[in-house]
Amino acid sequence: MPLQNRVTPTGEIIATPHRGMFTGNRGIIHDPATKTLLKKRWSSPAWIVCLCEFRGWRRPVMARRSWTELFFLDEATAFAAGHRPCFFCRRDDAKRFRVAWETGNGVSNARAKEIDAQLHVERLDHGRKRLHPLPMPLAELPDGAVVQQGDDCFLVAQRKALLWSPAGYVPHASALDHPMLLTPPSTLCTIIAGYQPVLHPTARS
Repeated sequence: MPLQNRVTPTGEIIATPHRGMFTGNRGIIHDPATKTLLKKRWSSPAWIVCLCEFRGWRRPVMARRSWTELFFLDEATAFAAGHRPCFFCRRDDAKRFRVAWETGNGVSNARAKEIDAQLHVERLDHGRKRLHPLPMPLAELPDGAVVQQGDDCFLVAQRKALLWSPAGYVPHASALDHPMLLTPPSTLCTIIAGYQPVLHPTARS
């Protein structure tokens, strides 16, 4: 049985055999004896997106009392859930993200803790995922933005809405009536300012 360690765009952590393109964490939120999640879904405001492979290091998943390995379909999924690039294993990407974050949000000399604090406000609403109104028409959102309508999540790519699933994206023929933004507004501004999230190959097929 797959472990419960795959993150959806809403930030929910589910069990699915599809690992995805990235890993990451929110601190320690599992019991290594049972390899199951604790009741809490985060223990640190630093929610990061990491590489699945780095310097040949290998970590047995949920095997010790260390950060809980989570997995994401792609970077757009991780961003929608409220994560940002890791400054250790993805230093160059994290620096580009910070520069674009500063540009898009009109700030300077932003530290990782300040970005995390802003994201924490934007991703959670009394412990639940915070939804945001669209700041522009759906077709004008940048590639990598993620929205929700009903129980479904959609990636915006090439001015189209693609239905999210743990295995990838699929075309969606029906128009979305009143979607809400899942990607935190400050992250959306970062994407608009030039940071391009890594998308799953199914987003381009």
